[in-house]
Amino acid sequence: MALSEYTLRGIELTRWHKSFQVIVREDDALELVVDGCVRKRREPLEREPQYIWTNIELDWEQHHYVEARFWRSSDLLKVTVNGEPVFEGAPPLIAAAR
Repeated sequence: MALSEYTLRGIELTRWHKSFQVIVREDDALELVVDGCVRKRREPLEREPQYIWTNIELDWEQHHYVEARFWRSSDLLKVTVNGEPVFEGAPPLIAAAR
């Protein structure tokens, strides 16, 4: 699938006062972006699933653990926050920041 430079696949979520995206790039690299900054990137591998994670730090030493897993062979993305599922399915198209 050919995507423009302003179109990506993935999800956008806002939790607390932070926004984050889990992005599947055109080359199937997996990225986790928090407040517009790439926190983690995993290049596509033969082994599945690709896996990335980060802690999102909030005020008063609250931490939220975000995990994403992507299976290229079945185009399946699973995202959890503190172990609770927040997304499961094929990554939809989203608009990239210009």
